[in-house]
Amino acid sequence: MEKFPKFELENQDGEVITNDSLTSTTVIYFYPKDNTPGCTTQACDLRDNMSELNDLGVTVYGVSGDSKTKHKNFIEKNNLNFDLLVDEDFKLSEELGIYGLKKAFGKEFMGISRTTFVVDKDSNILKRFDQVNAKEHADDLKSFLKEG
Repeated sequence: MEKFPKFELENQDGEVITNDSLTSTTVIYFYPKDNTPGCTTQACDLRDNMSELNDLGVTVYGVSGDSKTKHKNFIEKNNLNFDLLVDEDFKLSEELGIYGLKKAFGKEFMGISRTTFVVDKDSNILKRFDQVNAKEHADDLKSFLKEG
């Protein structure tokens, strides 16, 4: 089984989260940028489904290249009930192969592709979701988790 890479990222409060922090099944979702329409939709969808995800024994972390300050603002603005991790140097995103050249509105830029990993407490990747649909993300996750 493929392993999630070793990581050490700060959350919005400066607490360091590592593989050792994963004590149960964990959803680690990567998104392009705080306070953008698709990313806000995705985060709020997860927020609204958090009690059901928690009932399934799942912890959720969001990851982007934004700073702790931007993460804190995004959490407060949208009443998010999970931590956001800082990958400012995109080291983890690059290691996972989800950081690279993207195109939108006729422009090319470097960024994170919306991708989600479901990881067990031993850092085994149970499922990888590519091309995540921001509006249906929580439902897709719940379907997978209930099957497992």
